[in-house]
Amino acid sequence: MSKNATSAANGESAGPSYFEQQRELILQEIGENLEQVLQNLNRLNRNLEGTIAVGNEFSTVEALWSHFEGVMAKEPTPNNAEKPTEGDGDQQTPASAARP
Repeated sequence: MSKNATSAANGESAGPSYFEQQRELILQEIGENLEQVLQNLNRLNRNLEGTIAVGNEFSTVEALWSHFEGVMAKEPTPNNAEKPTEGDGDQQTPASAARP
């Protein structure tokens, strides 16, 4: 028997088998899909960096509002508590009621 007849009898062929062809196609498709994933991750990374950059531009505004909030949240000093506000002229505050 010739070598081709022997290899044909063993199930071997001269070219790649159906399995090898399909494996190559699938590996090629996986490679293409991984390339797409990499491109999408790079795009996402650029978008996140842009979003962070915009957010960092507001850090000074946020600091200013935080300072304003802190100032407004402080309790009034005792001198301010004794002064009547508009509309409260005829009512006495507890601090001024204790005075003789």
